[in-house]
Amino acid sequence: MLSAKDALEQLQEGNRRFRDGEQNREALSDQARRQATAKSQEPFAIILGCSDSRVPAELVFDQGVGDLFVIRVAGNVVAPSQIGSVEFAAAQFGTPLVVVLGHSHCGAVSATLNELQQPTDLRSRNLQSIVNRIRPAVQGLLETDLRHNPEALISEAVKANVRASVNQLCNGSEILEELIQANRLAVVGAEYSLATGEVVFFDQI
Repeated sequence: MLSAKDALEQLQEGNRRFRDGEQNREALSDQARRQATAKSQEPFAIILGCSDSRVPAELVFDQGVGDLFVIRVAGNVVAPSQIGSVEFAAAQFGTPLVVVLGHSHCGAVSATLNELQQPTDLRSRNLQSIVNRIRPAVQGLLETDLRHNPEALISEAVKANVRASVNQLCNGSEILEELIQANRLAVVGAEYSLATGEVVFFDQI
C-alpha cells in the first residue's frame, strides 16, 4: 500500500494526465484487472466527492478498477453513512488517504446560499437535510462583502464547505481520529474546476 504522500502524488499525476488528454483509456475496462480485483481490493485513496455528473472521480484522477474507494453525495457533505463508509475503507483496506473533493459552481452549495438569502418552504425534507449540513460552513460568508459578489461568494462557499467536511471527518470519528494520530491516515480537501479539469489540493502531506 502506498503512503498518504505517495497516494496524493499519484492522484495529482493522474489528474495531470486527465487535463492533458493523456488518460489510460483501458484502465476502467481492462479485463485482467477486473479478474484480479474480483475477490479483493486495495484502493489507495478514498474520495468523498459530489454526485455531480461532471465529476467522476475515476476519470478525473485517471485511475482504474480497484484503485479508488469512491463515496458520492450531493454537496460532498458528511453524514453518519459517509463517515461509516470512510471508516470501513480506512480500517478494512488500510487505505491511507481521504480526499474530500468539491467542485466549482456546486449546485448543492448554490442551493444553500439561495435558501439562506431567500428561504422557501417548497424543498423536500430530504433535500433540506443536505442544505442543513452545508449551511454552517457557508452562513458566515453572507455577513461579509462577498454577499455583493455572487461569483466570489460561490467560489469561497465551495471551499468552506470542503474544509468543513474535512474537519468533520478528522474530528467526528474515533476510528478515523486514531488512524490519523497514528499517521496511518491523512485527510485533505480539494476542488475540481469544471472549466479546466484541474484539481487543486488545499492541503499538502
